[in-house]
Order: sequence, then structure tokens, then C-alpha cells
Amino acid sequence: MKQSLQLKLGTQLTMTPQLQQAIRLLQLSTLDLQQEIQSALDSNPLLEADFDEHAGESHQEQNTPSQEGAQREDSDGAADTKNDASADSDWNSDIPDDLPVDTRWDDIYTNNSYQGNEGEDYALEQRNAASESLQDSLLWQLNLTPLTAEDKHIGEALVDAIAPNGFLVAELEEIAVAIGVDVDEVQAVLKTIQQFEPVGCGARDLRESLMLQLRQLPEQTPWLPQALIVVGQHLDLLGKRDFRQLSRRTRLSEAQLGEVMRLIQTLTPYPGEAFGGEEPQYVVPDVIVSRKQQRWVVELNPETTPKLRINDAYASLIKRADNSTENNYLRDNLQEARWFLKSLQSRHETLLKVATCIVEKQQGFFEQGPEAMKPMVLANIAETIGMHESTISRVTTQKYMLTPRGVFELKYFFSSHVSTDSGEDASSTAIRALIRKLIDGEQPRKPLSDNKITQELDAQGIKVARRTVAKYRESMGIPSSSERKRLV
Repeated sequence: MKQSLQLKLGTQLTMTPQLQQAIRLLQLSTLDLQQEIQSALDSNPLLEADFDEHAGESHQEQNTPSQEGAQREDSDGAADTKNDASADSDWNSDIPDDLPVDTRWDDIYTNNSYQGNEGEDYALEQRNAASESLQDSLLWQLNLTPLTAEDKHIGEALVDAIAPNGFLVAELEEIAVAIGVDVDEVQAVLKTIQQFEPVGCGARDLRESLMLQLRQLPEQTPWLPQALIVVGQHLDLLGKRDFRQLSRRTRLSEAQLGEVMRLIQTLTPYPGEAFGGEEPQYVVPDVIVSRKQQRWVVELNPETTPKLRINDAYASLIKRADNSTENNYLRDNLQEARWFLKSLQSRHETLLKVATCIVEKQQGFFEQGPEAMKPMVLANIAETIGMHESTISRVTTQKYMLTPRGVFELKYFFSSHVSTDSGEDASSTAIRALIRKLIDGEQPRKPLSDNKITQELDAQGIKVARRTVAKYRESMGIPSSSERKRLV
């Protein structure tokens, strides 16, 4: 084969470091962006946060008192000093020189809370303390219970075997073998733990948990005997919502069974739910939508867009003809700082442009609600603002919008379409909203089935299959019609 040289012309996209940085910043969430900005501030001396110095100066000028006010303030301050001194002497005189060994600070000085700016008691321990888990609460109660050392050892093993929902997940025989004691001893300690708060912990199943809670109620509680029968003997019928069969077996009328159901509904199926909950995750919106002068206005959240600038002091030290190590270091950091600021500005402009386009296309949602949501895909926004779909996907991922109707992720406004009789397309989000509206307005005794919901939507000109309705209902966490049936 003969070797030869050929010259070809072609174009290709090269991922420069600047482009890679811009794409990476574009897809970061608010929290990740703040961490990235802080990292850049820590590593680049030529980049600094832009604080509003004029605001501090004007604030200082506003707070500068006149000469007369200053004199009055000085006199008041002297009076306050005298009052504070007398108060300190009075407070010190109330404390004896010799205190008993078991004296608590609260017994001597009761004003131990810091009054904040709003007059609220500042409990430092409560604000910084971690939430107590179910095991911690049970162990604390176990230590307060008068038991032998062996029984407490058994109790600790039982508490370790209790799941976060409050149920005992290990067999008593397994615990007895692991500890080396009899099953009867484990059973006896378990009965003690089942009396702890919250009531129902240590139960093996739902029936036992509800029975423990019912037995803790006063004997004079109305409909308590009937509730014990329903839970103890007919819990399966109660789970199936077979109220007709349940009424026949318990020989209770529908009204009486409704009273029993009200009592059972006051119980907690999973007694451990009150403990060990995850800390709430607060969402900081990236854009804010508000109604101003009969039009919708989209603005960037100033809390998520910190102002950065080049440090003029360090930038002035750079010399053009100097090739020293220090000068090259400053020159490289200056270039990186400029690239970072440009990438940040590009991110903010793209996010604002995409959010504005979303609001323009979904004005029906902002004015009427989710039922007026229009079908929209990423290609619609990309075509309108002249960007690639991948860019729109990065912008709308983990970015949130604050609206008068709540906080929504930008992805929420994108949905598939379903054909209607009128020839227009309906958004799947709007169909979900209609399904929820129909279910919210149904009769508890006769909930709407998926087939009935399909017929209701068909009457409104929206043709969807029954399995589609079931899929949308399950995605919203709504149980089936048999599970939604209620007597009360």
C-alpha cells in the first residue's frame, strides 16, 4: 500500500477549560454553587466578595446622634450604669458565700435565658442539640425502671431489635439464644418495654400495636370494648374496608361502627414515627416570579447570586514585562478570576432567560392553577431562546422557582401531552390536577374508581385510558378506591 500525505479541512468543537467551567457552573444547584464560589474565593486571592460599602457608611451617618442627643445618651448611659451597678450588687447580695454541694444554678439565679431581639427565650441547648431517636428514648426509660442487671441487659437487646417505626423485628427465641436466657424472661421484659412511651413500641405487628394503645385508654372511653373486638378479631376486614361484612360480624349498625372507627383513627399505626425523623431540607429558590402592574415579572434571587469582583489592590501589582514567579502567579489568578466571573454571569443570564420563557408559556398555570398547565418539552424552550436541549436540561435541573402558588422545580413545568376532543393537547400535569380534584370532591362512602374517573375526564373532552389514570394516581401517592372508602 502506497503511503501519501493528504490535507483535509474540518470543524470540531473543542472543550476548552473555560467552556468546561461554564457548563459545570450551569448545572450546579444553589448549594453546590455557593460551595463552588466559596472555594474560588479561598483559592484565588484576586477574587473577592463585593460588599456594599456605601450602605454601611450611610447607615453610620443615619445613626450619628446630634450633640444634644449625644449628651442625653451620655446621661442616660450614666444612669443605666448606676442602675446596672446597683442591680449587680443586689444580685450578688442574694447569693450566699457558702453554697450547698447539691445547689443548682437555676435555684439561685432564675434569669438564665438570653432575650433575643424579638424577646424570645434563646435556648442554646435546644437549638444545637440533635433530635432524640426512638432507641435513646426507650433506653432512657429503661434505665429509670427498677430492674435487675440481667433484665436490663435483656431490655437493651430488645431495644436494639426495635425498628425506627416502633416494631420489634427480631424473634424472641433469637434474642434469648443470643443472650443465653429463657424465652419467658425475654417475654417478661418485653411486656415492660411495651408500657413505655410512645405506647405500642415493641409490638410484633400492627394488631398488637393497636391493641396495646387501646388497652392504655381509660376504661370509661366510649366504644372501647367494640374497638378491641374489631382490632383483635377483624383487623383483616378493617384493612379491606369491608364495612358490610364487618358490621354483620360485630353486630354493629353503620352509625355505631362509625363511632368505633373514629376511636381507632385516633391511634398511631407506627408508634415510632415521632422519633428519628429527618431534618427538613429547605429549598432556596433561584428565581422569583411576582405579579407587578398586571404582568408577570421574573427576577433572580439576590441571595443565590452573590456579587464578586476583582481585587484591585492585587491586580495593580501585576506588571506586563515582569516574568517573575510572583507576577506570573498573580497574572494566572487574574485570568482565572475573569473566567470565573464570566461563567457566573453567563449562568445567571441563561437561567433568567429560561425562567422568563417558561413563565411566558405557562401563564395559564400562574393565573388559574395546575389545571391550566400546557404541555411543554425541552425542545420548545430550546427553540424559542436558541439554545440546545442539553443546555435547557442543565438549567432546569435542581433549579427552583418561587411563585405565588408555591416553590416548584423548573422541571415541573415540563410535561407530555395528551390529545383531547377539541383537537388541542392537554398536559399530563393538568390531567393529574384534574384527577386529584375529582378525588378530593368524591364521597367518602363511595369513592371514584379509576374507570369512573376515566369517564369523568372523557366527559370533559380528555380521552385517557384507565391504566393511565391508575398510573397518574399512583404517582401522586393516592390509594385505590377500595382503600379510600370511609364511613366517617
